[in-house]
Amino acid sequence: MSNLIYIMGKSSAGKDTIYQKVKERIDTNLYIPYTTRPMREGEAQGREYNFITREEFNKLENEQKVMENRNYNVINKNGKKDIWTYATIADDQWKQDGDFLSIGTLESYTSILRYLKKHPEKDLKMVPVYICISEEERRKRATARENQQEKPNFEEMERRLKADNIDFSEEKLKEAGISKFETFENYDLEKCVNEIIEYIERKREREERITEEEER
Repeated sequence: MSNLIYIMGKSSAGKDTIYQKVKERIDTNLYIPYTTRPMREGEAQGREYNFITREEFNKLENEQKVMENRNYNVINKNGKKDIWTYATIADDQWKQDGDFLSIGTLESYTSILRYLKKHPEKDLKMVPVYICISEEERRKRATARENQQEKPNFEEMERRLKADNIDFSEEKLKEAGISKFETFENYDLEKCVNEIIEYIERKREREERITEEEER
């Protein structure tokens, strides 16, 4: 069985940086999710996301290749209302042998869990990694990141901050089975990454033992 190591957290908690650090230190396939939102400065096609159009997403949905998706009502950089979709797609990435590493939200994590229950032929074990920091620190980091954009969009930043507090509420984390053992505080980046690597290795060793026992 392969593990799907799934990194998640509120915006500006540092999950993207941690994702980059973790992928440099463990042997794993990368699953690149999909989105219809515009590419941000510093991003590249097929690296952070597979950036697709609304029409391309609709085609994938019609082909029943959407494992999960989330829609967000946003204010785009032109000050107009828009809808951005993020999705996990049943594409050729899953044909690779070995473990997978991906990044998403609590909602996408629970949706993939439901998908896997309905599709037992997908032999994947979810390994959740939840990144957290204080609200004060999160706002500080969010503001600094927005100031680096060519056209800062503080209205959208505020929307994300508020929405994440709902999406990652204590109740929803508990319902998803995310406890202190899957939670990592990101104040010291290297310490946080080291703790996550140790956690992943323990999970891998446990799965290997279970597989060996089943084969006996």
